[in-house]
Amino acid sequence: MKVHLVNPSHVAFGIGVITPRWMYVLASATPDTYGPPVLCDETLEPIDVSTIAAGDIVGISIHTGNALRGYEVGAAARAAGATVVFGGIHATLYPDEARDLGHAHAVVVGDGDAVWSTVLADATSGALKPLYDGGRIEGSDFKPGRWDLMPKGKYMWASVQTIRGCPKHCSFCSVWRTDGQKPRNRGVDVVVQEILGLRRQGFRFIALADDNFYPVTLEDLRMAARRDNPARLEELQAIRAERFELMEELARLPSDTVFFTQITMEAADDPEFLDAMRRANIKGALVGVESVTPEGLKDVYKGFNVAGEELVTRLQQFRKHGVHVLGSFIFGLPSDKPETFDACLSVAERSDVTFAQFVMLTPFPGTLDFAAWEKAQGESPEAVNGIPVTRHWLIPQAVRPKVYVEHPVMSAQEIRERTQGVWDRFYSTKSIWKRARILKSLKARLMFLLISKLYRQMYANTGIATDSARVSRSVRWARVMAIPLQKLFAGTPIPDLQLKPVAERSKAEAA
Repeated sequence: MKVHLVNPSHVAFGIGVITPRWMYVLASATPDTYGPPVLCDETLEPIDVSTIAAGDIVGISIHTGNALRGYEVGAAARAAGATVVFGGIHATLYPDEARDLGHAHAVVVGDGDAVWSTVLADATSGALKPLYDGGRIEGSDFKPGRWDLMPKGKYMWASVQTIRGCPKHCSFCSVWRTDGQKPRNRGVDVVVQEILGLRRQGFRFIALADDNFYPVTLEDLRMAARRDNPARLEELQAIRAERFELMEELARLPSDTVFFTQITMEAADDPEFLDAMRRANIKGALVGVESVTPEGLKDVYKGFNVAGEELVTRLQQFRKHGVHVLGSFIFGLPSDKPETFDACLSVAERSDVTFAQFVMLTPFPGTLDFAAWEKAQGESPEAVNGIPVTRHWLIPQAVRPKVYVEHPVMSAQEIRERTQGVWDRFYSTKSIWKRARILKSLKARLMFLLISKLYRQMYANTGIATDSARVSRSVRWARVMAIPLQKLFAGTPIPDLQLKPVAERSKAEAA
């Protein structure tokens, strides 16, 4: 009997940008008595179902975007005689769907780190339950990744998690509902030790795969102080201090280490935090810009962001402090107009963001946007291939709509074409080369050009196009470009790399 862990995907690029962390965490949570789990990441290559035997246990984690493919894998695994277990954000939201369509014997909702070993034990003893609730475990219980099982030369970036949960409540995001609004920190020592393990293997580029690396803002501290709530203020100060402690430790790693994370726009007003990020070699961050207009920010419950020229100035602060920005913009908001697309492109170009993604408003389950949209559809929503659009993730990708929310002034096709146009202009060779001027060497500029083109192929053409031929062309180009890029990202293994743990350093300093 073997344990299989499958990361489903309809599209395989041969090379992965970032390791699917959940898969390696559950591998770490798998007791040694079961042997090393068999891992399959379908963003690399499709699963070979013939490797699954009767009596095996197959764990599949899904988010909304890959749920349909996950159900296909689940059905195939069950037909092969395996015990099928689903987990992940989407299965947490729709456990019955995972059972009905994914042919799951059991579904895990919530965090899987601690409960996975119980699921395996029950499956082995014939006492498997239909539902397991992993809850929201504390940061001290988070598992590290089992990185010794990672295939060599297949990923550009490794991933380490330092915190779960996000205190915000953006209307388009489900994280604050599934992972909670209370930040749950891992200990600094365990984070650093996991990173050291990856550096020993040769990974220089590491994504800090956090819901929000900046969980406490200066405004949060001011509000707690004004409310005369010493306990809350002390709690927030402790979380903030932990972030600085972590960044101090990251700064002790080899200087060629490069980190990337996800933070909110408010960090632009916190130069102390940005400077600490720079010293820690956190060279880039995804920042949710969402909209360039006050009306658009109101649409998504993101009043803590700014718009217009103030937005340009605020985004520029990141670059001034040595942090490159991947700006995320949303099109198709109710307040958007045809001129919004050009305005957004102008902001992206003038605000010194290094990369940008332009996504179309999609109501994802678990979000406030989805709840309002589903309610507005009524009892008889529009259907595609007999599947209601309120379950759009179940519609085959070739015919799946790209725009779901009816817009007051633009058609779905216009929104799609204008969105693609912004992608095309921002990632034109001329625009990329202009942004590449921040780099000193010709080799670095050419690498930046290649990375930018790869990013566009993987996330624009495959995400927006409904033409399967165009998607296929994009995948072929991505495969060709990804191979040399992975080699450029790879570092030299440092098998003897060590850092003295924080606790030991503190004792030595005290002595």
